[in-house]
Amino acid sequence: MGLYDFTCYDVICRNAETFRETIAWNEVDDGRSVTFAAFRDQVDRLAGGLQDSGISKGDRIGVLGKNSLEYFLVYGAAAALGAIVLPVNWRLSEEEVIFNLNDGEPRVLFVDREYQAMIRGALDRIPSVEHCRNLSGGGGFGDFNELLARGRGFREVDVFSDDGFVIIHTAAVGGRPRGALLSHNNLVFATMHLMQMMAITTTDVHLNLLPLFHVAGLTMALASFHAGAPTFNMGKFDAARAVELIEAKKISLMFDFSPILASLLEQQEKNGTDMGSLRAVVGLDTPETIESYQALSGGTFYAMYGQTETSCLATFGRYADRPGSAGKTVSAARVQLLNDNGQAVPTGEVGEIAVKGPMVFKGYWNLPDENAHTFRGGWHHTGDTARFDEDGFLWYVGRKPEKELIKPGGENVYPAEVEQVILEHPAVDETVVFGVPDPKWKEGIKAVCLIKPGEAPAPEDIIAFVGARIARYKKPQYVELVSELPRLDDGSPDRLEIKKLYGGEQV
Repeated sequence: MGLYDFTCYDVICRNAETFRETIAWNEVDDGRSVTFAAFRDQVDRLAGGLQDSGISKGDRIGVLGKNSLEYFLVYGAAAALGAIVLPVNWRLSEEEVIFNLNDGEPRVLFVDREYQAMIRGALDRIPSVEHCRNLSGGGGFGDFNELLARGRGFREVDVFSDDGFVIIHTAAVGGRPRGALLSHNNLVFATMHLMQMMAITTTDVHLNLLPLFHVAGLTMALASFHAGAPTFNMGKFDAARAVELIEAKKISLMFDFSPILASLLEQQEKNGTDMGSLRAVVGLDTPETIESYQALSGGTFYAMYGQTETSCLATFGRYADRPGSAGKTVSAARVQLLNDNGQAVPTGEVGEIAVKGPMVFKGYWNLPDENAHTFRGGWHHTGDTARFDEDGFLWYVGRKPEKELIKPGGENVYPAEVEQVILEHPAVDETVVFGVPDPKWKEGIKAVCLIKPGEAPAPEDIIAFVGARIARYKKPQYVELVSELPRLDDGSPDRLEIKKLYGGEQV
């Protein structure tokens, strides 16, 4: 490790020395808790056990499971070893899980009990995996605690700030997910931004609801840990249990994607629970939900713009300062809005969001051509468009046509991937998929399908067909069956006209 490096493992070591016997992590499901000093001890023992089994710097460590203390310990052990965590979205289909694992080529894979049957049946298709381990809750793979027990001699490794730390797969473009490689430096800067902008201190209490395979879940958990604020971790979201925790444990922080906050407010109203301790919520939600939260609790909702590729953040601000905007550029970044020639557009005009700074990711795993395109001109081109107002607030507009993206409940879904699956349905001739406003998920998925002559499928059949083949959050909530589609001069479907005709609020 260099004199000027500061990694995620340094955060763990620093906190063990600074906060010592203060509680760092609480498991809601089984009541376990661990101090900052004990967390470092367990990280070192897990790192030693992994080292003993042949894992070294740069190796990938796969994780498939729900949030748990063990999951967070795997992140810590990887940070100590200089290994790279490959967290897999457990909502994906079996084929999607296998693709992501083969893309990252982990040598060891930690798996929750509920996913072990799937992995056991697929191991002959994942040749890089040498060992499978239980993640939490036991199971039929190698014992997690056995690694801890034998890992007494961790040998410190030279790990640098710019070394890769986690590969998070983003939504499929043209049918292929891309693994975004984030460094220690990326995540340390992201956590320090959240600590600064949300004023997180040791007096706060974080409720961990978002999955640790998601950049927002990981970043918020790391930020709270870094600040010395205890985390209460829920393996699975339960609104009734969550509002009880908020009242009983004086929860003050959480990250929100619609419909999480709305379900908490609904539960609060039903139970008469006091959520007044929840002083700060950051994320993406509807104006109605945000304003209800602020009125009922007196707390602050923080709006933002970011991607996995920007370590979650690029702009940030209090919703009340400019309702509807995504805040202002964070302190250690530059954001410009560019036209198609790579030139900055004037204030008030729409351009592609381009970012530079220490939170920009290292690139897509093993995709040099895509990296060259994404990083052209010395900027990360996000594929999203926005405008700046005269006061520097960013107003999100949408996605560029080549990167049209739908975000139901904070997940990323590319229309091309959903269209590819719908076209496998024997009754569908053509389809166009796009995002529409949705009261529950903020943005929903709609498919307009041109049906073959003589066919008459029910919309529910097409929805179920998609849900059986890819992750269920990617299936359309709305399907419209048509006998003709507007077309461009070349005969292809006119996507803009179709969206104009069939988009908007759904009845």
